[in-house]
Amino acid sequence: MSYIENIHALEVLDSRGNPTLKVVIETDCGVYANAVVPSGASTGEHEALELRDHEPTRYFGKGVQQAVANVNGPLADLLIGEYIFDQLSLDTLMIQADGTPNKAKFGANALLGISLAAAKAAATAANLSLYRYIGGAFAHVLPCPMMNILNGGAHADNLLDFQEFMIRPIGFSSFSEALRAGVEVFHTLKKVLKHKGLSTSIGDEGGFAPQIHSNEEAIEAILEAIQKAGYQVEKQFSLALDCAASEFFDPSTHTYLEKKKKAHGKPFKARSSEEQVDYLTKLCAIYPIDSIEDGMDQNDWKGWNLFTSKLANKVQIVGDDIFVTNTHFLKKGIREKVANAILIKPNQIGTLSETLQAIEIAKQHGYASILSHRSGETEDTTIADLAVAVNAGQIKTGSLCRTDRVAKYNRLLEIEQELGVSARYKSL
Repeated sequence: MSYIENIHALEVLDSRGNPTLKVVIETDCGVYANAVVPSGASTGEHEALELRDHEPTRYFGKGVQQAVANVNGPLADLLIGEYIFDQLSLDTLMIQADGTPNKAKFGANALLGISLAAAKAAATAANLSLYRYIGGAFAHVLPCPMMNILNGGAHADNLLDFQEFMIRPIGFSSFSEALRAGVEVFHTLKKVLKHKGLSTSIGDEGGFAPQIHSNEEAIEAILEAIQKAGYQVEKQFSLALDCAASEFFDPSTHTYLEKKKKAHGKPFKARSSEEQVDYLTKLCAIYPIDSIEDGMDQNDWKGWNLFTSKLANKVQIVGDDIFVTNTHFLKKGIREKVANAILIKPNQIGTLSETLQAIEIAKQHGYASILSHRSGETEDTTIADLAVAVNAGQIKTGSLCRTDRVAKYNRLLEIEQELGVSARYKSL
């Protein structure tokens, strides 16, 4: 009959070696499914609460034993016996039992682990792939990947405050060809950096983290790699940035401060909101940038409005920290004409149902949705299936190395093969 018979969680490790949860669900018909929850380093202040133990003698306070206990205790008691195919009901029961606006009682990590494992169990019980179970018969679009091949910000120990410098393979006919081209650019970038005498060590998301001193220098290195790999800039590859501006915004002076340079005693700049918008506009005028994420601080709504009004007709303006996959903040952004795209991170909100609601509202108002990983990732590939399920057309899951990132790309290759002639690649 496919009812939940058992729910069990355990503490495992994410890609940074920090604890996270793995949740396993068993149904009465013998189906098993599991989900592993990711974690972010650069997080929005309005994200749902990731419950940590704060016990300094274990994992420096980052343990998740309490979240595990919440899954194995009250949440299991709540859901055992429930119908596995009623995802909305399962998620609603957990949200209501938690009773807090940010999942603070049980932890968004506990709720999400159960929510995703339940969806996977239902898909397995129905003998369907996860993307087909969630998206139905018309799920067939393979997303254009936003490949983070050069890291800065919270993801690297260099002087770059911008967090991610990404390539987008926009001029290809299939996902597999787009992925191959991205891999070739990635490996060529390694050669370019070596030739310049720069480090080719990698950051949290698999991109290179060289001691580059400016955003422009980073962009120039990537453009050189695209051309040396034999591809055409603008026609086959565009660039995307994740500024993660909340990480270097100084609320006391209301300026965007080059904090890393200041910390190292280097000359630095402090920009007003208007100057930050002007700087981003200038970069877009000089370079083939067609997507900018978190160009402004998460609470700088006036700055976001100015940013959007200046650039939304030219590039994709992506809200991450300002929206945190939360329909309340997304609706506010729609009202105030902020951004034209939303980054979708299930662990920011805590359940699959709420994630899908955010995607649906975005779609209704003409906002693009980009399924996204976190910097602390796992081998779980749910976001790959979810991107296809909702025909999002875009995914952000890191660079072209580290198994935690590559697992998502490999899953998309499997989906492309499974879809066969119905597969469509979202070339932008």
